[in-house]
Amino acid sequence: MTILITNDDGIYSPGIAALARIASRFGKVTVIAPDVEQSSMGHAVTHSRPLSLKKAPFMVEGVEGFKVNGTPADCVALGSHLYATTDVVLSGINMGPNLGNSMWHSGTLAAAKQAVLLGIRGIALSTPVDKKDPDFDALAPYVERTLALLFENKELGLYNVNFPPQPKDIKWTRQSVRLYDGKIVPGIDPMGRKHYWFTVTPLEAAEEGTDRWAVENDYVSITPLRLDLTDEQMLRRVKEMLPV
Repeated sequence: MTILITNDDGIYSPGIAALARIASRFGKVTVIAPDVEQSSMGHAVTHSRPLSLKKAPFMVEGVEGFKVNGTPADCVALGSHLYATTDVVLSGINMGPNLGNSMWHSGTLAAAKQAVLLGIRGIALSTPVDKKDPDFDALAPYVERTLALLFENKELGLYNVNFPPQPKDIKWTRQSVRLYDGKIVPGIDPMGRKHYWFTVTPLEAAEEGTDRWAVENDYVSITPLRLDLTDEQMLRRVKEMLPV
């Protein structure tokens, strides 16, 4: 298996090194990731300037690493061009969860989506972060189990995976679509200038069977996704009211 790995935290994130180390047990791994952090970049692509690819020191035996002055989606597009036999794209392990509505702006998930748009299986992987970095050694057995499970299916697919800090099992889930409060928090920088932080707070509790509920209850969440965003129920209702 030929595996391309990227992320939105940047080439030097401990999460991408942990993922490369585990993924290398399944096949040949190449890492192509942004040269700087690109969190919450969404599915932005660079079209107004050329991209550069530079070799980066990567501390995983047998794995080559390259950094790109672009977005996560750029890295996948460039990587799939340079490594045309890529079987699967892995994005992560992201330092922070990508659950519920955060999928809409996640650079981690966007990289996996870009893979599927190019006809390659895409898997995004994330884990929460508190005051200290995640314990990737403790997560490793569940990361390996999850990859083994998803690699069994050779069909084109898009998956969003989230690991709680101390997993007890794996569950298939759906996306939580409960409302969030987009909150602006003002502050003052060291020079006395006003600045603003954007954050979100769930307005409602997570419903059972969703990705948020699973991680809150110490389960690895695997959510199968699709690129077609069409609201089929609304489309049927509109067609019934306004037949064409």
